[in-house]
Amino acid sequence: MWKFIVYKEWLKIRWFLIGYLILGVLGIGYLFLGLKHSLAFEGSRNLWSKILFLNLQFYSSVKYVPLVAGALLAFMQYLPEAINKRIKLTFHLPVGENRALMLMQGFGAGCLLFEMLIFFGLFTGISLIYFPIQMVSDSVATILPWSLAGFAAYFIGSLVILEPNSVFRFFYSLIGVFFLTIYFAPADTASYKTANASLIVLTALLSSGFLFSAYRYRKGEV
Repeated sequence: MWKFIVYKEWLKIRWFLIGYLILGVLGIGYLFLGLKHSLAFEGSRNLWSKILFLNLQFYSSVKYVPLVAGALLAFMQYLPEAINKRIKLTFHLPVGENRALMLMQGFGAGCLLFEMLIFFGLFTGISLIYFPIQMVSDSVATILPWSLAGFAAYFIGSLVILEPNSVFRFFYSLIGVFFLTIYFAPADTASYKTANASLIVLTALLSSGFLFSAYRYRKGEV
């Protein structure tokens, strides 16, 4: 039964995951082609000075990409469940309801994490060709909150999409939008370094929020 649930979720999101992986790899390649161009025309000394002293973030173009990806993943995975209340079919499977739902959520989040790790690995590996490890570490610390926003958008998206009550859905959406701004507060490079651990915990806590929406589905609320 667990394999059936995983396979069902894979069928819903497989093309999104494949497309996101391809576009992500191409995007990172384009990012470093631009960096190589800047190094050739400005020189490494000028570019390093801008990064170190003028807070230049050459990777800022990817700032909102994880956010959009997380929201789209939630849309692809949970909208079919919300249409005609198909989520109720899950409640009739011979497994624990919450366990089945958490497996769905865990599979989606796990796939997103897998692709994020690939992107982080590529970004870090190529960055080390051009910059010392401290600069790369600061860059990763800056990008991490943006990536966590993708998971937060996924978790909040599942909560909103599965919510059967339109009033709750509106307030969840409103609160979710304001909550996501935490990940994008204006800050210098690596300013979030000391807060990243707290953001990871906070994002993880969001993962079970959609169970509230599922609970109202089971009760038959509208």
